[in-house]
Amino acid sequence: MLSRFAPLVPLALVTLLFGCASHAPVSEQQPARQVQVSVKNQSPAVYQEELATEKELAEFSDSKPYQMPVLADSILERGISLIGTRYRFGGSTEAGFDCSGFIGYLFREEAGMNLPRSTREMINVKAPLVARNNLKPGDLLFFSTNGRGRVSHAGIYLGDDQFIHSSSRRSGGVRIDSLGSSYWSKTFIEAKRALAMAPSVVTARK
Repeated sequence: MLSRFAPLVPLALVTLLFGCASHAPVSEQQPARQVQVSVKNQSPAVYQEELATEKELAEFSDSKPYQMPVLADSILERGISLIGTRYRFGGSTEAGFDCSGFIGYLFREEAGMNLPRSTREMINVKAPLVARNNLKPGDLLFFSTNGRGRVSHAGIYLGDDQFIHSSSRRSGGVRIDSLGSSYWSKTFIEAKRALAMAPSVVTARK
């Protein structure tokens, strides 16, 4: 759906990035959490848990009259227009963003949603968890960039294994990076489909 964004995606220098709550990638990161494996190798309990997650996602989607992809497009197009906006700790305006401030700004402006201000609160929103191999544009991604296993950074999935986020002062603020890079893959914790919680009626920004 959002393949038109692919040419804008830089695929290099990812290991030089920095998360919201850290000033440099640590040498030993938490291993990436495997949220879904082949059905053949799953225990019945794990398989049933995945089915429940898929059912939950379907129920969220089916109960809403709007098109989630349309909201995702709007959020991501606005986000891409802000590439290069400086990183600012505590920032939540176009004068500068931190990671959660950037996400909150886009979801508020484009989807009429007021998300929690910090990543620690944002990761606890009551939205469906999404498997790593079932990500859709607009899903929230959470990372542990401080080596302690706790969430400290967040971004928004673009598609094609890319995401947009406000990284750090040193890395240039709002930018696009690869979720499949060694650094971001190791620090990835989980993803949530927050757009499933969007209001039924959203007034588009002009």
